[in-house]
Amino acid sequence: MVELTKKNLSRNLFLNCIHEFSWGFGIAFHTTYAIIPLFLKKLGAPDAVIISVAGLFSILIAFPMLFSAVLGRNIRNIKKAVFWTHSVVLPPIFIAGFLFAFLAPTGPNAWIYYYVCFILYCLAVGFIIPIWADFLSHVFPRKSRGHYLGISFAFNSIGGFVGGIIVKILLNSSVPFPNNFGWGFIIMGISLGLGIFAYVFYNVDNKSDKIPHKTISEFWQNTKEIIRTHENFKRYLYSRIFFTAHFPAMSLYAVYTQDLFGFDISEAGVFVVLQVITFGLGSVVSGKIGDRWGHKLAITLSFCGYLLAIAFTVFATSMLHVYAIFLSLGLGQGGFMPSAMNMVYEFAESRDSKTYMALIDTFLAPFVLLMIVGASILNPIIGTRNLFILSGGLIIIGLLQLVFRVKEPHLHPHTSTGSLVKQ
Repeated sequence: MVELTKKNLSRNLFLNCIHEFSWGFGIAFHTTYAIIPLFLKKLGAPDAVIISVAGLFSILIAFPMLFSAVLGRNIRNIKKAVFWTHSVVLPPIFIAGFLFAFLAPTGPNAWIYYYVCFILYCLAVGFIIPIWADFLSHVFPRKSRGHYLGISFAFNSIGGFVGGIIVKILLNSSVPFPNNFGWGFIIMGISLGLGIFAYVFYNVDNKSDKIPHKTISEFWQNTKEIIRTHENFKRYLYSRIFFTAHFPAMSLYAVYTQDLFGFDISEAGVFVVLQVITFGLGSVVSGKIGDRWGHKLAITLSFCGYLLAIAFTVFATSMLHVYAIFLSLGLGQGGFMPSAMNMVYEFAESRDSKTYMALIDTFLAPFVLLMIVGASILNPIIGTRNLFILSGGLIIIGLLQLVFRVKEPHLHPHTSTGSLVKQ
């Protein structure tokens, strides 16, 4: 372990850009807002399953988060931990790739084979996130972390841009369906694996060596203390409830607009390219805004991107509006990544960021499920367009809560009166 120098930070930024490029490229073949919904639709999956994709992803990654935080409470070698936890995402992706590239199942139940792999993939991602969040706090300093993460996530979008072009070429090629998607999943797995390998070469600070051993009982005691006393964090959680309305909307953008305009499935590659262009812009701008004016402002602007995507969907009359949907979505998602990560670090201060990260997604999971079930019930009753309008209204409520009730965490640090030990 080392104390990080300027040279170490430059090296870490370079490696993190490689890692994010590889993951951005790979995930272009497996996006929850375009590729997966269109793939499931083509396989003949029920509408309720298609609507559930983005929300189910959020729910499933929440399940193992607290378990991951408990297991990781006494990590000493954070670099080894982040390497091996990331590796667990590879088997379900390669299994899905093998199934559809070589066996190519068809028929009314073919979508189930993929869906099982998707569920395993989501659970694996959930196990990663708390360890990954902790790892980033060891490789970039707090005062400029938004800048470093913004640049890194911009390279994620560059990778996604290149991946989106390859997706369009692959789906336009002579490779038949579903083999073309299977080969896409294999390419994804190889790219993710290369990104994971980059972790071997990072420089990491020595904070983990100084953290005292914590029993499971102490971990749960500290977690309860956060829930009981951290009022600003709780207000942030309450505002995030309303933003879960964007999950069913995200799964429906491509499917709804395909029904409106009848575009070819290969347009999914164009959507990925458009999304990642503004994702990169949103990441860089959000990181700079957060470091200078606060990450609450940055995440507020990112949620405005989600609202803009819904507005373009509701008033869509041409393919130009469809492209604008994914440009707006990219702006929101790109801005969300660095701002949400830094909100966690600022709420946690010097405490365990893994616990805060796990609490957010675990708390929100039931509300995401409620949104998915509600959307599935309401969609045939009120229609998809009205469902988008309802989602937009809920996001507006969340924005008002975030703006007027949540305080900028770095300006209003939490002081516990109980046993929450600083680490």
